[in-house]
Amino acid sequence: MTKIEELIKQYEEYAQKNGFRLNPGKGIVERLVKGLLENEKKYGARYCPCRRIAANKEEDRPKICPCQWHREEIEKDGHCFCGLFVRPC
Repeated sequence: MTKIEELIKQYEEYAQKNGFRLNPGKGIVERLVKGLLENEKKYGARYCPCRRIAANKEEDRPKICPCQWHREEIEKDGHCFCGLFVRPC
């Protein structure tokens, strides 16, 4: 299993345990996970690819996926800002 597949599986499990689901668009999920892994390589953490990184660990901590805003965004908009997690059908 590749690192991307492993991370997708982890996020699927996280979503199920928390009452929402992973975006059904496989390409979207793969692109986002690649972005998370790139941010981990570049910045040392899996920062959400849709958030601007300030390169200040304290300021950026809430942006680590799943970010601190994802539940509120799913509730309000039906998906988190980047679209990795979506409201259940």
